[in-house]
Amino acid sequence: MNKDNAIELKNKIDVNRLPKHIGIIMDGNGRWAKKRGLPRTAGHREGVKRVTEIVEAAYNLNVQYLSLYAFSTENWKRPKNEIETLMKLLIQYIDKEIEKIHNNNIKVQTMGDLSKLPLPVIKEVNRAVELTKNNTKMVLNIGLNYGGRDEIIRAVKNILDDFKLGKIKKEDINEENFKNYLYTKDIPDLDLLIRPSGELRLSNFMLYQVAYTEFWFSDIYWPDFKEKHLYQAIIDYQKRDRRFGGV
Repeated sequence: MNKDNAIELKNKIDVNRLPKHIGIIMDGNGRWAKKRGLPRTAGHREGVKRVTEIVEAAYNLNVQYLSLYAFSTENWKRPKNEIETLMKLLIQYIDKEIEKIHNNNIKVQTMGDLSKLPLPVIKEVNRAVELTKNNTKMVLNIGLNYGGRDEIIRAVKNILDDFKLGKIKKEDINEENFKNYLYTKDIPDLDLLIRPSGELRLSNFMLYQVAYTEFWFSDIYWPDFKEKHLYQAIIDYQKRDRRFGGV
């Protein structure tokens, strides 16, 4: 599919019915590289290019929130050199793109326990968050050392702390108040979750926020995921009847 076909797909999107919040599990970098006889790190380098392209495509569509699963709590099990490459790529991405992101009025947020990341990464991420904190056009929410179960456990612990301090009562705890203890407290639940690479699972991504999310799976590896695939996912999303448990 060429650029003209991508434009054709984009023109089929109903801009009045866009998903407000799109999440992407960026998967398949290693398999993409292996298929080409390259080291896994080459797949991650190519995957970063897709981040730039997809953020720009979502921005141009006026998507309000985009959440990207960059590094999970389970990814620490990977080889040391692969983890080091991922961390370097994250720093390079921020260094290269942050001025453009800021100038486009995009706010960078993170979810996950940043304290476990290397200090240079923490500094660069904090710089991006601080620089863009007042931006309002789009929120780019990045999962770093993030896990859905970890997020829920963290929320429960923080609720218990507030309960002990008398800041919250047992009868005050409900779905809305619980959301205030999540990393995504200022972000609406996911409308559309995209997972390339052929896997059909959530992999511990935003477990609380996907209760009524529409899923879109694809066999395409993340390094091959282009704007045309984002457009197709949104078109398919707009064909679905979202009833949220009703009729």
